[in-house]
Amino acid sequence: MNLDQDLLDIIVCPSCHGTLRPAGEELVCAGCGLAYPVRDDIPVLLVDEARRPG
Repeated sequence: MNLDQDLLDIIVCPSCHGTLRPAGEELVCAGCGLAYPVRDDIPVLLVDEARRPG
């Protein structure tokens, strides 16, 4: 995954507005724990596409 740090500094979880952190090929929300996929270096920030924690 090759995401610009400036982008990571401004995007937030669309569900709870928590901070997103890179984890493998996903962005994981520090607040609610949803994991959003990153496809071709583009974050897919759709709640319906997110993996639920647990």
